[in-house]
Amino acid sequence: MRVLVADAFPEEHRSRLAEAHDSAYEPDTTADQLATRLPGCEVLVVRSTRVTAEALESADSLRLVIRAGSGTNTIDCDAASRLGIHVCNVPGRNAVAVAELAFALLLALDRNIVDNVADLRAGRWDKKRYSRARGLSGRDVGVIGLGQIGLAFAERAAAFGTRVHAVAKPGRDRETLDRARAIGITFVDDLPELARTCDVLSLHLPAADTNRHLVDRDLLAQVRPGTIILNTARGDLIDEDALIEAMDAKGVRAGIDVFADEPGTGTGVIDSRLAAHPNVYGTHHIGASTEQAQDAVAAEVVRMVEQYAEGTVLHCVNPETTREFVPSASVSEAS
Repeated sequence: MRVLVADAFPEEHRSRLAEAHDSAYEPDTTADQLATRLPGCEVLVVRSTRVTAEALESADSLRLVIRAGSGTNTIDCDAASRLGIHVCNVPGRNAVAVAELAFALLLALDRNIVDNVADLRAGRWDKKRYSRARGLSGRDVGVIGLGQIGLAFAERAAAFGTRVHAVAKPGRDRETLDRARAIGITFVDDLPELARTCDVLSLHLPAADTNRHLVDRDLLAQVRPGTIILNTARGDLIDEDALIEAMDAKGVRAGIDVFADEPGTGTGVIDSRLAAHPNVYGTHHIGASTEQAQDAVAAEVVRMVEQYAEGTVLHCVNPETTREFVPSASVSEAS
């Protein structure tokens, strides 16, 4: 079975794939180049490389696309379903890494770490300015999205003595409710109430039409002056123009790892008013980029390829895909 790994992938796990399959490792493949690399490949593994309908249509043997991460918004899932190609993700394995970055951004904003460092490197000493910080203990933190990442962030926020809040949602599974209870999360009725209640709002939702610009002018009108907004999830969760207005008018500050128009490559140029705003501490979409997280994700990717070769599709996000394209007469869907 031919497997194309089109993004960076840890060497140990590349070796495991190569031992069992005809595996090609081409980490510098761009979205535009992908269409020329896919013919003959049955499995594609990507991380940040965008997988377009054009690329999928060029693939004569492709049956499985694995996103080495949780989100699949960089993959044209509709086209994949139409073509009988399974799209799968790797949920939960990078949750701790993303939660750690979100909390690092919160700490950095509270203590003005970035500006401290910049002034010291420029030879400026301003203890008077940087001695002014609120601290986190006893503050109210709102977590928007109680998946694996949101819960991991909530656990860290609670450990620092904050009061953690979230929106009540019917149908949550028992495991989530048990973890929320152990953390001590207080539930409120809706998002505007959460915005009015909290000093910090941290976003941990997937990309979806219903979530686009969830943080908009109406919601930002509800937040307190000086509120901190954290987004380590998806860029389109925030109306960036509205956030800039709130930062200018109400002193809102933001820790942002994801931007609406960020480059789709590892290096490049970003032209973003939000990233350049002085109230923003920004990072380069690195939430899941720790060795621990990438090793855990890669190990699961290898397991998924092995299971697929035996006729089982794990973590499928488009289960409506035509079953006859899977390499087994009897296939089970597992989560």
